[in-house]
Amino acid sequence: MNVLDRVQFQLARRMCTSPALAARLLRVTPVSIDGPALDPGIRLMLHLRELRRMAPLETLPVRRARSREQREAALATGRPVRVGAVRDLTLPTSSGPLPARHYAPPRPEAAPLLVYLHGGGFVLCDLDSHDQACRMLCRYGGLHVLAIDYRLAPEYPHPAAVHDARDAFAWAVAHAEELRADPRRVGIGGDSAGGNLAAVTSQLSRGGGPVPALQLLIYPAIDLVGGYRSRELFADGFFLTAGEIAWFRQQYSPGIDPRNPLVSPIHAEDLSGLAPALLVTAGFDPLRDEGEAYAKALADAGTRVILRREPTLIHGFVNMADLVPAARTATIGIARQAGQLLREGQP
Repeated sequence: MNVLDRVQFQLARRMCTSPALAARLLRVTPVSIDGPALDPGIRLMLHLRELRRMAPLETLPVRRARSREQREAALATGRPVRVGAVRDLTLPTSSGPLPARHYAPPRPEAAPLLVYLHGGGFVLCDLDSHDQACRMLCRYGGLHVLAIDYRLAPEYPHPAAVHDARDAFAWAVAHAEELRADPRRVGIGGDSAGGNLAAVTSQLSRGGGPVPALQLLIYPAIDLVGGYRSRELFADGFFLTAGEIAWFRQQYSPGIDPRNPLVSPIHAEDLSGLAPALLVTAGFDPLRDEGEAYAKALADAGTRVILRREPTLIHGFVNMADLVPAARTATIGIARQAGQLLREGQP
């Protein structure tokens, strides 16, 4: 990371402590589309990011795209949230060793366990990019969190990540007591692409193997077919773009029917009998409407679901918690609600 990157992110962090004032000083235009106005801190962050004039992600080679993501994630992350303990693990799976990271809460004995799958379009991100998000889920949810470093496309296209997610969840249930977690309360969750993998794993559990106690789906990529109004409303200028969505799909599932429920879980024939779901969307997210359509489809099929929309935020906000106060508040709220649902055993 260069000096300019550091200066810009430090400036953004300081300005976001008073985002409304900073936005006025910079003459950042308020944005209101299809609901409440965009959060001032998010608006400011997007404005400062636009000033950097970065090349569109989809125009970069995969290696450079990953390098840029890693640099931005490191710069956007503040002091690590304190948890009980953190250690790296290697899980044995049907496809070989799989890196993982275990976060234990301050009071670990018999706390619920959440297997967590990071976002990044199935192409980007890793254990480090989502370290702070997992720490927040652990601390504020009172949860053990087992983060999974699943294989990424294009080197490992679909269904490699699905296999890793399913194997990791099965391992977590079998070894929950070794992690000092409650084996009866093991959930699966993720954001964006990770939410897709969590939803798919929950559906596959009906075919045998352990069943999640909860599925936490944070702005999940649920329908690769598209055709939703939010995809058009927020196609550009709100962090995740239409160009990036198309690029991620091309890397992850080339030649695969986008209606295949293993890549688009909303197209499964039967959505009944699934794990209870906490499904989170963001008001200015191109994936908003498909996430909310999935919540409705789950409810219509008799699956218990809570839909939580963060109306003033954008896709990726759990990774912005150290830059934008509203993103931090939302992430803490999600962690607490997920922890409560896992402890209660139902939404």
